[in-house]
Amino acid sequence: MIILGIDPGLNATGYGVIEAQGGRWQVVTAGDLRPPRRRPLAERLAFIHDGLEALMSRCHPQTAVLEMVFTHQAYRATAALMAHARGVACLAVQEQGLAMAEYPPARIKQALTGHGAASKAQVARMVGQWLGRLDPAWSSDATDALALALAHARMDAQRRRLPAGAVK
Repeated sequence: MIILGIDPGLNATGYGVIEAQGGRWQVVTAGDLRPPRRRPLAERLAFIHDGLEALMSRCHPQTAVLEMVFTHQAYRATAALMAHARGVACLAVQEQGLAMAEYPPARIKQALTGHGAASKAQVARMVGQWLGRLDPAWSSDATDALALALAHARMDAQRRRLPAGAVK
């Protein structure tokens, strides 16, 4: 199964594509889309949308994974802007006809590190361990996107091993 993790943002939308096969995971590609900062919002969103569509056409994932929106009260404006990028990512996924999974940030951290309040550095370290490498060229946005894809692959594999009806 090929899984696309998307870490949406207006300044950088991280992506990470992995292939999950028999309990092993391999990176297909990872990086980020960086829309021109001084362009109007609509143009930046179109840049993200078009970049994700091109990525999905090239990599043919079966599932896309996004983080649920979470914000602290002090960062509501940031969350609203991120929600624009997330909405465009959801639209691109829908247009491609992919299955989509969503998880709260703490669930991703828990799945990878065993601790729901893990730091970005701890998550990145575990991504590197589970994938057998952590490319220094990957941005933190790309690493976060890989974390989404990897956590989904691991949780999906666990669900498949459980008896039918054991987990809702």
